[in-house]
Amino acid sequence: MSRLTNKVAVVTGGNSGIGYATAKEFVAEGATVVITGRNKAAVEKAASEIGAVGIVSDQGNLPAIDQLVAAVKSRYGKVDTLFINAGVAAFVPFDAVTEDQFDNMMDINFKGAFFTLQKFLPLLKEGASVTFLSSINAYTGMSNTSVYAPSKAAMNSLTRTLAYELAPRKIRVNVVCPGPISTPIFDKVGLSEEALQQFSSAIQARVPLKRIGTAEEVAKLVTFLSSDDALFITGSEYVIDGGVNLNPIFN
Repeated sequence: MSRLTNKVAVVTGGNSGIGYATAKEFVAEGATVVITGRNKAAVEKAASEIGAVGIVSDQGNLPAIDQLVAAVKSRYGKVDTLFINAGVAAFVPFDAVTEDQFDNMMDINFKGAFFTLQKFLPLLKEGASVTFLSSINAYTGMSNTSVYAPSKAAMNSLTRTLAYELAPRKIRVNVVCPGPISTPIFDKVGLSEEALQQFSSAIQARVPLKRIGTAEEVAKLVTFLSSDDALFITGSEYVIDGGVNLNPIFN
């Protein structure tokens, strides 16, 4: 029997990258899946490919989150699995960060994630699973991530707090922290093609396993945490980085 049969799952940012791969894995494991994204055409295309329900929603906009929750409530009445995956990244030197860049990353990556869970909470069944998507940047001191890294570190802290606070309802809250994973987000960080290639080569050289991970590998971890195989796991941070954090010294 599939691990998510008869479960309703919501994946924010499910139209591409890790969100898309996870939503696809959820469907393969028997779940009824709702994906969100800001681009209507991309959401509809992804939903059709996966066999999911697509709803256009911006995680950085609280009224849009309210509308999403209302739509899911009207259609399904409850949620078993919530994967808060939507996020943005901009790699900018500290002294060049603008207020708009700061607000955009914090509004989507942390504030939006916070209120997505808060607003979905009444729909979460007892024993539901919540997984946040963070990053190894929550731990590292990588240059040009002075906003992105704190936005993810805040999510890790929130995970520990809510795992304890929601335990009486047996709602499990965990966070997954990917390292270098091949996703479309790298096409949106403002680097040239040449710079991206150099960045990718430098990262691969540092990874002990000598390769960049795939969205599908992260999806399998999130699916495990969302299933009954992980009923005794909550408040945990899972790093999936090919061993990057084993040795923080760049060789």
